[in-house]
Amino acid sequence: MSSDKKRILVIDDDEDILDTLQSLLVRKGYDAITANSGAAAIERSEESVINLALIDIMLPDMEGTQLLQQLQPRVPRTRKIIITGHAALDNAIKAVNLGADAYLMKPVNPQELLRIIEEQLDKQNEDTTITQEKISSYVETRAKQLEEAKKR
Repeated sequence: MSSDKKRILVIDDDEDILDTLQSLLVRKGYDAITANSGAAAIERSEESVINLALIDIMLPDMEGTQLLQQLQPRVPRTRKIIITGHAALDNAIKAVNLGADAYLMKPVNPQELLRIIEEQLDKQNEDTTITQEKISSYVETRAKQLEEAKKR
């Protein structure tokens, strides 16, 4: 795998959905891995760096919102998208409050899904760039402060 290939974790208990989304993502150049439960998703997230997770709201062992809570401290930089066939405003609000970056309804339009994935990965790249700029700025400022302190 090349270092710039983004890894996406697809979490759903429906094998057909997992296969379909994995095929779509691989065709678009992503490294797509799957999990059919919350526990399997946590395991996959500990095995390698995940750039983005597509999380079904209804999993056999926990709700997607519970998985969000468990993934957040493990993979805070991973972008997380909740996908649900059970639309409810309170679910959407809860998901966003627990760290979801986006919320989609099933059936998911493949073009819309790919657009949102790209948008979220772009935001992740922006966050990384901003963080690197902040670190560089801090180091430069601190170096200047130390130089000035030496002159005194």
